[in-house]
Amino acid sequence: MTLEQRGALAPAERATRLIGGDLTEKSLRLHLEGLPGVDAVGLEQRAADLGSRSIKTTSKAWALDRIIALIDLTTLEGADTPGKVRSLVAKAVTPDASDPTTPHVAAVCVYGDMVPYALDALGAAHATGHASGQHDDGIRIAAVATAFPSGRASLPVKLADTADAVAAGADEIDMVIDRGAFLSGRYGLVFDQIVAVKDACRRDDGTYAHLKVILETGELTTYDNVRRASWLAILAGGDFIKTSTGKVAPAATLPVTLLMLEVVRDWYRLAGERIGVKPAGGIRTSKDAIKYLVTVAETVGQEWLQPQLFRFGASSLLNDVLLQRQKLTTGHYSGPDYVTMD
Repeated sequence: MTLEQRGALAPAERATRLIGGDLTEKSLRLHLEGLPGVDAVGLEQRAADLGSRSIKTTSKAWALDRIIALIDLTTLEGADTPGKVRSLVAKAVTPDASDPTTPHVAAVCVYGDMVPYALDALGAAHATGHASGQHDDGIRIAAVATAFPSGRASLPVKLADTADAVAAGADEIDMVIDRGAFLSGRYGLVFDQIVAVKDACRRDDGTYAHLKVILETGELTTYDNVRRASWLAILAGGDFIKTSTGKVAPAATLPVTLLMLEVVRDWYRLAGERIGVKPAGGIRTSKDAIKYLVTVAETVGQEWLQPQLFRFGASSLLNDVLLQRQKLTTGHYSGPDYVTMD
């Protein structure tokens, strides 16, 4: 069974098997609060080490193209218009009109009411293959939902927000957790809401839009909370765990992303299921992005460096990567060193 064909009961069943016994607020709390504490010094030192790796010149072109192929090109502003979304899609399809070898991005990320305009603008470039669970070479549409970015709405409103976006053609839903509930220890409420949102991702044909669960790590304040929230999101059925909305500082950081990748690695070892990771917000240069590529490859393996398992949530990153790519092509490259992951 593919991720898109998973039913809404699967998260509870998996959580019960992991925790043991009945899935209750108490058992969920005991499991999450029983996770080992994070060694903050060790985590930050490893992230700094990974971020300083040097690499072979032969990997430069590959790294730049890989970054482009992993970008969710984003516009999430109150002033977004159909015209702005169409321009975003045009950039997503053809990032560099002067060089047809430039790959397209993984997805465009918009508000739910902008999904129909993105779908129309993508046309044949839109990804297909929902029913089979296969990922073709097209561009996907990600829609933020559940009262993004605050998450302050009733559950029926969040579910309607999600269902509307899926019905309009969204391939992926980026939801936000209720940080207030999480920080006050109401883990069962957060779990139940993620399960319900996952169920709202169900299409009429029985497949599911992929669910990215935004933790808003800048508001979780501690690494221990990030670890607990990551486990909670995965147990509840999230297909991706995502750092941030991009609306709160700090947004994505390398130590936090490393910690989330470690959770994903541990989950894969435990359950044999690959979960995606999406750092979003504040990643603006190819130099920054390459640090994340290295961290992914060294933590979970190169197989995660594909759009099904890793994304950059960004609006300005693409411009810098294209600039560095052009400099490399013309022989006037002044970008960062890169790591080889052969």
